[in-house]
Amino acid sequence: MKKPKSLLRVSVIGTVLVALCCFTPILVILLGSVGLAALAGYLDYALIPALALFIGLTLYALWRQKRHDSRCDTLPSQSRNSSHE
Repeated sequence: MKKPKSLLRVSVIGTVLVALCCFTPILVILLGSVGLAALAGYLDYALIPALALFIGLTLYALWRQKRHDSRCDTLPSQSRNSSHE
């Protein structure tokens, strides 16, 4: 993903989705309706690391977007100076 905004969008959507599954019984109801309720006890082993991963990805995307924005602010002034020389 070359654009920082698309990385930020994907990471925020993933974080919200995993947080929604962690803190509400959506997956428990879904697994119970399909007949896989026995797996509900193991959801924390998959969802908590996924939540940590997506939060880290969101922080990385925010850092990358900030760095990209600061570069874009400095590039036009540098290109103007080099074109006059």
